Amino acid sequence: MVREGIPFVLVPLGLAFVFAAFGVWLVVVPLVILSGFMAFFFRDPERKTPEDENIIVSAADGRVTKVEQLEDGKLVSVFLSPFDVHVNRAPISGRITKISYQKGKKLPATSNLSSKVNERNSLTIENEKMIVVCTQVAGILARRIVCWKHEGERVRIGERFGLIKFGSRTDLLIPTSTEVLVKVGDKVKAGETVIARIKND
Repeated sequence: MVREGIPFVLVPLGLAFVFAAFGVWLVVVPLVILSGFMAFFFRDPERKTPEDENIIVSAADGRVTKVEQLEDGKLVSVFLSPFDVHVNRAPISGRITKISYQKGKKLPATSNLSSKVNERNSLTIENEKMIVVCTQVAGILARRIVCWKHEGERVRIGERFGLIKFGSRTDLLIPTSTEVLVKVGDKVKAGETVIARIKND
């Protein structure tokens, strides 16, 4: 479990013990269930990341909701439900050349406007072969975007770099020269699912 989840687990569990001492079981049971869900939500399982400098892996667990060609690259969006792992992982190895955080609204993460008006945090990761922009987009239930990295740091493909609390979306803007290997509706796992590959000449 990620450290950010510890207060969300301990607070309801502590309250459950207090109410249990007074025999208020109708309150104890929901608090224990809430504590258990928080432990589940903030889980952080190990992942086996493929080793290939020509691939891009998913930055988030969830379902692919959009694959489209834009003027500046290809966009692959992944929606995370409250039941998905919310830890984000680096889609490629490289140096973080820019981090840009924007305050915003709390529209549903599935909305087409969410990537433009919602609270979001973008990391630009660059290596010798490509530049990928990974954007954490807060959803209607999200309360905070967490990023553990800073500009200038290097990350390894599949390395944890942050999370979004309580429902969200992660967008990847990848080079036009790559071949997208997923489609809308596919389930993906952060750090494991290969979503794109550099095309062979």
